[in-house]
Amino acid sequence: MALHQYDESKIKTLSSLEHIRKRPGMYIGRLGNGSHPDDGIYILLKEVIDNSVDEFIMGVGKRVDIAIDDQGRCTVRDFGRGIPLGKVVECVSTINTGAKYNTEVFQFSVGLNGVGTKAVNALSSEFTVSAFREGRFKKAWFAYGELQGEEEGETREKDGTLVEFLPDVQLFEEFRFDRQYIRKRLWRYAYLNSGLKLYFDNECYFSENGLLDLLSVEVNGNLIYDPIHFKDKALEFAFTHTDDYGDTYFSFVNGTYTSEGGTHLSAFREGILKGVNEFSNKKFEGTDVRDGIVGTLAVKVQEPVFESQTKNKLGNTEVRSWIVNAVKDAVADHLYKFPQTAELLLDKVQRNERVRRELQTVRREAKAKAKKVALKIPQLKDCKYHPSRGNPSKPGRENMIFITEGQSAAGSIVSSRDPMTQAVFSLKGKPMNVYGQRLDVLYKNEEMYSLMQALDIEESVGSLRFDRIIMATDADVDGLHIRNLLLTFFLHYFEPLIKLGYVYILETPIFRVRNTQETVYCYSDKEKEQAISRLKGRGASEKKVEVTRFKGLGEISPREFKQFIGPDMRLRQVQIDSLSETSRVLTFYMGKNTPERRQYIMNHLVVRPE
Repeated sequence: MALHQYDESKIKTLSSLEHIRKRPGMYIGRLGNGSHPDDGIYILLKEVIDNSVDEFIMGVGKRVDIAIDDQGRCTVRDFGRGIPLGKVVECVSTINTGAKYNTEVFQFSVGLNGVGTKAVNALSSEFTVSAFREGRFKKAWFAYGELQGEEEGETREKDGTLVEFLPDVQLFEEFRFDRQYIRKRLWRYAYLNSGLKLYFDNECYFSENGLLDLLSVEVNGNLIYDPIHFKDKALEFAFTHTDDYGDTYFSFVNGTYTSEGGTHLSAFREGILKGVNEFSNKKFEGTDVRDGIVGTLAVKVQEPVFESQTKNKLGNTEVRSWIVNAVKDAVADHLYKFPQTAELLLDKVQRNERVRRELQTVRREAKAKAKKVALKIPQLKDCKYHPSRGNPSKPGRENMIFITEGQSAAGSIVSSRDPMTQAVFSLKGKPMNVYGQRLDVLYKNEEMYSLMQALDIEESVGSLRFDRIIMATDADVDGLHIRNLLLTFFLHYFEPLIKLGYVYILETPIFRVRNTQETVYCYSDKEKEQAISRLKGRGASEKKVEVTRFKGLGEISPREFKQFIGPDMRLRQVQIDSLSETSRVLTFYMGKNTPERRQYIMNHLVVRPE
């Protein structure tokens, strides 16, 4: 007899909106609670704003008003053409319905799949849309994607569309919008659409010079020459060189930030190389031309193909050749017109070339020395699962490496880890402060080189062996110092690892509070006091409570530690607000300005009463 009956009764057909609610990750990626900029609530807001920006791109409506109340209810009002009144309900509730399939109405749009506002509707407990056109309006309101009512009539409102929605707390538990994330996204809209005004929290987001303004904010004066800038109907870019390591890009397709790049970005990088080589009549290598570049790129594609629903990476191959040629011609033309810029750029490229050749010798020596010491990296307890390069781990099967301080902490993690997916690298002591040091110093320092070997980033960050790099340091002054030294290592030399979201901080409990029946692990003084109050109880039933403060990770037993690096592991992703801010922070905290730091500490010292 079959264990499970399989017949016609087991076949289900879901409506479009039911499917979105049942499989939200397919449409908006991660759900989350708003603590990460890629969490679903920001994707919902983006989908609505995208529609308003599309109106501006088509030359209608130069203003968008955005508001979010204390409950998380979002309101977006644009002054474009307004949804045709007879199609208001269908446009926000029926999949594959919309005008963006019609290139006469929307030439360059991200939302070609006709899902955007439908996903917002389906994933919201309350959703209302109002369209205003030529003195008339149509309003419809929904709950969890189901139509609740509609009305229409005359109005004095200006043409446009108003959308209000409240994300469903059943899906986005205890969510909260971080206004800093929203401000950053709105500035990107402004940079990509010069002339558009977006209003949020009594602030106007407006850019007159587009990508040049974005580049200016990111480099904040730390540039070698005035940016090279080009703009036409379908392509805009700007770039310059700095004295920092690596190359950094902010790439966009039809207004959407493509954090993982794609064919447009690789074509842009190739075009810069070819343009420089054509002008100089030389054959510089790509790494020499690109090291130190900070670039911004925006392309418009009529039928973009993304490698994921959340549009992080462009997959269109047909755009490559025209982008390469357009960038090459624009770069070469600019260098001919501005000989001083050309001189400074070529000087930077030639310096990069000299450094690379010197570094090749140092790398060979470091590799030879490492082979003499041991066949394996002595501080690394590796994991068994490593996806092939270019073929990342599957969700739920990501591998990770914990960077710990000392053998005791490493011992706890090694004893409690999953050896299939979790590796451990143990630092011998406090790592070197590498800020301001030349790159060859890393290869001459045994511990730093061992760490690069463990991560497999000696030659390129593109060969990283792990999906997550997790700093697991003690929650004391020494642990925080070591964490800062590691962050300096990544930010100064391997910034793309942070920019692409590979680096995390492990949060471990500071206190253990327990009575005879229950144990609670606390991550702050506030959590500790709440746990003590709850476990102690009141009156005659008051219980004795034991409080233990963990001085270091090594004091947490492997049995306990296992739950802190398991499925419920608490991680904080390291993120960069802006490149210019990174440079300023590193200079202040890790530079040779000890008197300034000492004075800052004295000015901000807080003495706690006994």
